[in-house]
Amino acid sequence: MNFGFRRIHQITYNSSLIYNFRMAIAFLGTAFIPYFLNFQLATIPLTLGVVAAGLSDIDDRFTVRLMNQLYTYLGFFVAASAIQLLFPYPVVFAISLLFACIAWILLGSLGRRYATISYGCLVVSVYSMLGVHLFDSWYIQPLLLVTGAAWYGLISTIVYLLFPIRPVQDTLAKCYTALGHFLSAKANLFDVDMTTQSYKQSWITLSKENGTLIKLFNEMKVALLTRLKGDRGRKSTRRSLQYYFVAQDIHERADSAHIDYQRLAEHFKHSDIVFRFQRLLSLQANACRDLSQNLHKNTRYKHDSRFKVIFENLYTSLNRLHLDYPNDPIWINAFKSLYKNLKSIDSQLYNLETEQAITTQEMHKEGLLKDDDLKGWADIVSRVKQNFTPESVLFRHAIRVSLVLFCSYLFIQITNIHYGFWVLLTALFVSQPNFNATKRRLRLRIIGTIFGVIVGSAILYFVPSTEGQLLILVISGILFFELRSQQYAQATAFVTILALINFNLDGGLGYEAAWPRILDTLIGCFFAWLGVSFIFPDWKFRSLGTNIQKAFNTQCQYLAEIIEQYHHGKNDNLDYRVIRRAAHNSDAELASVISTLATEPDYDPQKKELAFDLLCLNHTFLSYIAALGAHRAQITDTDILKILNQSLDDIQGALIRDEFPDLNANNMLQNIRDRLVKQTTEDDLTIIILQQLSLMFGILDQLRSLKQNLSYEQDESNHFAPV
Repeated sequence: MNFGFRRIHQITYNSSLIYNFRMAIAFLGTAFIPYFLNFQLATIPLTLGVVAAGLSDIDDRFTVRLMNQLYTYLGFFVAASAIQLLFPYPVVFAISLLFACIAWILLGSLGRRYATISYGCLVVSVYSMLGVHLFDSWYIQPLLLVTGAAWYGLISTIVYLLFPIRPVQDTLAKCYTALGHFLSAKANLFDVDMTTQSYKQSWITLSKENGTLIKLFNEMKVALLTRLKGDRGRKSTRRSLQYYFVAQDIHERADSAHIDYQRLAEHFKHSDIVFRFQRLLSLQANACRDLSQNLHKNTRYKHDSRFKVIFENLYTSLNRLHLDYPNDPIWINAFKSLYKNLKSIDSQLYNLETEQAITTQEMHKEGLLKDDDLKGWADIVSRVKQNFTPESVLFRHAIRVSLVLFCSYLFIQITNIHYGFWVLLTALFVSQPNFNATKRRLRLRIIGTIFGVIVGSAILYFVPSTEGQLLILVISGILFFELRSQQYAQATAFVTILALINFNLDGGLGYEAAWPRILDTLIGCFFAWLGVSFIFPDWKFRSLGTNIQKAFNTQCQYLAEIIEQYHHGKNDNLDYRVIRRAAHNSDAELASVISTLATEPDYDPQKKELAFDLLCLNHTFLSYIAALGAHRAQITDTDILKILNQSLDDIQGALIRDEFPDLNANNMLQNIRDRLVKQTTEDDLTIIILQQLSLMFGILDQLRSLKQNLSYEQDESNHFAPV
């Protein structure tokens, strides 16, 4: 009996299984209901409506979800009807396509919800072109597309009512998985056998993992905000909020750097202490991944009892360092600070399930999240204006995609190519805001299409019955949605099979459409490549210097907020969390920009090397700041407070105002180092502050020089972009 209940519990909280079950019901309905009603042709728009609705589905609380669906259905009907009515007039159609595409994409400037809906409307527009000939009356296809979308919406809403918190738990689980990967990457910095190149690569990997984690934190914030607005008293929401804040605090402590890790590993390569820290970080990474699995399964996390023994042995090893390395007090203090940080992470994990749920009053006091929703018409106008400039990625993408679709349509009209609107569909799906992502999708789309055509043709031959083909259509639709986020080539293959079966339902044209599908895909990919390479190419507008400046600005703001709390006491309020997140966001953006440089045409290898050096040092500097943040507390030593204030001014001078570290800064660094040598009278917190400032000043001049070199070269390098 207990085994049966456990199995039911596992199935109930298997998010992937629930999602696939939802898609199965949706596709079964669109495939077989028309079959039993002897209206088989309706399967095509109904199925495409489900696909478009699935691509437009976003998580939100119940009332907003219903409103989103209403907007989606209205947009689908308007888009499909416009295609039907304007299709007989090629000139008007082409001009309307151009401006409608720009409008739909720029609608995304209003927020994630509108961006998703507008993308779905674009997809429906192209789907309508494929089926414009199917029905005699103009309104039948738009109504069937909306009906398919509404059918999917009904099923997704029922699933939401049954499992309202699952999307939040899934996103939270992804956060802890990414946090585990981040801790594993941090553990690699304690490798005593690393070379200079491998050490640099470890920092690059850590920075990329940090970017992934920050992106998930931002998604989690949005998911929590919409739930908190709907029900502030819900226990599951408060519990998720607590998990989210704990993950952020663990990240701040894990991202802290108290010493130069390469020098540390070299200095203590024959001691067990470095290995112990590396093993402890690896085990904490595993604990975060275990916690992720608990969230997926909706079970309670149980902290590993081995951590107690591990910390005891590590503490013993730390005490022995005084005997083994009597002349290295700075190293020993760095180890102690790191020990305190990891002990705090252990405490967070241990108490995660035992602490009382956050009360509503506590949420109001410290747990509020920054709300990025629209605030009225003024906010709408402001956001649109901000994106109505070539400097905006969204604006460039809108112009690029609209021109690509416009040129593709002209090509279809001139050549009268068979099934030519697959060219537009391919161009739309492949075109991404940047060159690197588009190039990757081009390759995967072509591979997936070829494989899908081969398998689809075989299916049409070996499964001639309508019933069998409808069943395979359902399976293909499910697998497309299951794989579309992670395995794009495989997802493309399955959606190609779905498309061939749809065409076979339209008078047995599956074989006839098979090979044109490959040709149209190649042509669509070619147009997409032309667009991303020559129409507002993203590398021409990406100012590396601007990204560097933004990263330095947000880091200095983060440091300023931390120093303020050393004056007045620790406070995890909204302002602090927003500033901390902004610093990590800008670091992640910089990592994203630099990591794509290698894929851009004619990029200078020497500049690329400098950019990766900056990436490593930038994240190192952020880690030094995070260490100050992890230990922040009110202090009363006026000399230390003056040192903090002067250090902030010197760091801002070097990184923001492009000043050479002057004599005062050099004197400051020497003053800090002198105090560290004579640290017998200092308390532990003072030593930590002085050590972190010393580390920051140690790389300050190198950061400033790299910024100046890269910013200057960026200004001179716009000729790299094709025009």
